[in-house]
Amino acid sequence: MRVRGQELGRRDLAARMGDPAAAGGVRLVTLGDGVERGIRALEFRTGSGLAFDVLVDRCMDIGAAEHGGRAFGWRSRTGFRNPGLHEHADEDGLSWLRSFSGLTVTAGLDHTLFGGEVDAESYRYPPRPAVRHGLHGRVANIPARLTGYGERWDGDDCVLWAEGEVRQAAVFAENLRLTRRIEADLGGDEIRLTDTVHNPGFDTVPHMFLYHVNLGWPLLDEGSRFLAPVRATVWRTDSVAEQGVDAWTLPAPLPGFVEQVYEHELAADADGLTGAALVNDRLGLAVSVEWRAAEFPCFFQWLNLRAGDYAVGLEPSTHHVAGDAAARDDGSMIWLGPGESRTYHTVFRVHQGADAIAGLETRLT
Repeated sequence: MRVRGQELGRRDLAARMGDPAAAGGVRLVTLGDGVERGIRALEFRTGSGLAFDVLVDRCMDIGAAEHGGRAFGWRSRTGFRNPGLHEHADEDGLSWLRSFSGLTVTAGLDHTLFGGEVDAESYRYPPRPAVRHGLHGRVANIPARLTGYGERWDGDDCVLWAEGEVRQAAVFAENLRLTRRIEADLGGDEIRLTDTVHNPGFDTVPHMFLYHVNLGWPLLDEGSRFLAPVRATVWRTDSVAEQGVDAWTLPAPLPGFVEQVYEHELAADADGLTGAALVNDRLGLAVSVEWRAAEFPCFFQWLNLRAGDYAVGLEPSTHHVAGDAAARDDGSMIWLGPGESRTYHTVFRVHQGADAIAGLETRLT
């Protein structure tokens, strides 16, 4: 492993430190102030400069993330709000925006995108003829049951890991379980996320899934570049034509900017992998996200370039931007039968220097 600029094996590290945490590791802490009070967080430090926090009580999403002291995970004005403060049904379903912060915010498990009312006949409960959803569903504000975390050695290689379960369920409604595993190598510059969504019940339930991957300053800055193997842009918000802000080379923060959203069709490589990235040439820094096109066939680019909210979102999704009702109408809704599950594999990587960025460009263009 390359740790702190040196190539070291397990015994080499043991000779240099009394506590393995000097090289890196995973530590469980509890946030203690303001709206974040009571949130359990796992602090991952790989020893390469990569550091990120897994918010156990917020679906095990990744909150703060940085490399070498340079942040790349977006931190909004909401902070990492305790889910006990969340009001799912308020503001016509837009209350999700009061808890919207961090490198990843998971959407699902039975609904993503904008809210609305859909038929609930499959639950066979007459008092509930329909279900009303808020923006991006419920799962991001459900605490996980932490099943384990720590460091696992395989010879001279060490993997930092955490795993937990998130249950989204109600009597006479959906019953879904998300099992989330997060891994990072000691000395490494990547985060591996493996999610399995399982229906442990006896009724067929709808399933939609999306990652809101949010990148912020200083990675995002004037001149930062969006990379992705875009074959076609199949949808965009009206604000794109109204504002005319370039989606490929990004400007400095703009007062009053109205979010721009694009649905891009992406090409995949011979292994079925695709992805997207944000590059800051001035810093010599890029962050990429890679996923399997068969698992996430759709992709959205979110530009939130408003001063004070400055962020770019990379959003792999199981469904197109039209959302829940449209997926039911056109037959694309995923229905998980009793005992069925789906697994999703995603990798986040930090790339440093001109050569690494050039290699990334070759893969994503």
